[in-house]
Amino acid sequence: MTDVDTADLRRDPDLAPEPAHDSGIASGHDSDGDLAAHLDVRVPDGGSVSLFEGDEGGLELAQRHVLVTLLKQRFVSARTHPRDWRVLVEHERVLRSRLNDLFLELAVDREREVAWKRQATSETGARFPTLLYDAAWSREETIVLVHLRERLRAGLAAGDARVYVDRDDLVAHVATFRPAHVTDEAAEEKRARNAVLAVARTGLLIPTAAEERFEVSEAVEALLPLELLQELLEALRRANGSDVPAAPEAPVDLFGEVAPEHDASEEQA
Repeated sequence: MTDVDTADLRRDPDLAPEPAHDSGIASGHDSDGDLAAHLDVRVPDGGSVSLFEGDEGGLELAQRHVLVTLLKQRFVSARTHPRDWRVLVEHERVLRSRLNDLFLELAVDREREVAWKRQATSETGARFPTLLYDAAWSREETIVLVHLRERLRAGLAAGDARVYVDRDDLVAHVATFRPAHVTDEAAEEKRARNAVLAVARTGLLIPTAAEERFEVSEAVEALLPLELLQELLEALRRANGSDVPAAPEAPVDLFGEVAPEHDASEEQA
């Protein structure tokens, strides 16, 4: 199966890819207070931020926690990482500085309350060393991502506070893009279900009480700006012939500026 390989959208460029909803993050238990209690950390009145013997770091516990989350996860959002988001907004400059030390940039969409990292690019065009894992999304995963973005925009435009999708509906949508020459429907369905799982692991699909139902993260729109969406649709058309439906029209630029040249999911996705 042909992967949809674009320069901007990549899968799990994380140092250690893992679901965005583990360790109690989705339920809001990413509290630095909880972490401090677990580590038995006591910050002296003198203002020291030392957390272990020989610690020469300059960040406070909560700031370090956000930095680690940014490095490990695809994104941080107010919806899925409420405490981390508040710390990030309050200490954006220092966190941006720490990421810059690693040749990474911090992208923040305050309207959608989403932040993510992306690879920095030299002013001369030279490539910096990178910590990010660079792998193309598969064809099926790309179809799911594009569909989620469209569903999110349609739902929000209709006045829905939150937008939900069912696993089977996503799998059925992927099936509508199945090339005519493909006859192994069972294998195709398996790839589609794996694609839904892969997207869910990034945190772009938020689990609900119903096992087969997900909430669509607003991060989908921030991480898939219009320019990138158009590139993905064109790549799908090339990979699947010309029978891929066009996306509904969307405002010309979602950020009020040209989409970042290096990622959307932060170079990533």
